[in-house]
Amino acid sequence: MIYVISPAKTMNFKKQSKIESNQLPMFIKEAEIIMDELKKYAPEDISSLMKISDKLAELNFFRNQAFDDTLNNTKEAIFAFDGEVYKGLNVEEFSREDILYAQEHLRILSGLYGMIKPLDRIKEYRLEMGTKLKISNHKNLYDYWTEKITLGIIEELEQQKGNILINLASEEYSKVINLNKISHSFNVITPIFKDYKSGKYKIISFYAKKARGLMAKYLIENKIDSIEELNKFNLEGYKFSKTESNNSQLIFLRG
Repeated sequence: MIYVISPAKTMNFKKQSKIESNQLPMFIKEAEIIMDELKKYAPEDISSLMKISDKLAELNFFRNQAFDDTLNNTKEAIFAFDGEVYKGLNVEEFSREDILYAQEHLRILSGLYGMIKPLDRIKEYRLEMGTKLKISNHKNLYDYWTEKITLGIIEELEQQKGNILINLASEEYSKVINLNKISHSFNVITPIFKDYKSGKYKIISFYAKKARGLMAKYLIENKIDSIEELNKFNLEGYKFSKTESNNSQLIFLRG
């Protein structure tokens, strides 16, 4: 079983790494190609491209200019990312065994690095997958990454002799995976989390982000390897709804 999650816009390199690594992401050379393009952008160009403030654009301009493929100024990804997904994941509560299990099964999608293992060391950056950045003959990051990431996931599933991909990424990031291609040979499951509000169940982005992290936490800490066990997820009040679910989407309701 492999499960994928989104990265976070915010990063925190001050958190302690429970396990240290000297491993770089599998697509580091591809990341360098992207960064070579980004290095051409002045702060005002970055602000326009990413729709961020001048202050954030200047910060990321200097990050981009300092980027290289060394371990300098890097941190293990699972400890570096912040945000709601990672609040749900709550890696600070993980044992060493949990982290090593996550290293085998959890993958983080990334606009810059493509796909990251938890203990891959990354630099501080900002590049969302939906950014309209052209890379050589590729019209955007989806075009650049889709085949590489899809084949990478298929290879990982084959190596593990596992047959299930759990898609816990947001729509922005899950779109980079050719899920139809993967589903020809493997089961692809997308958990969906809904909260009760104004008389009906609906997806509320803020809560759904944390819930996806909670699900990843549940999978890792309980070493889940079957859909039946996955359905037992009940953290923070969510419960599986058999009537609303189907073979590809598992619906969890709260409220």
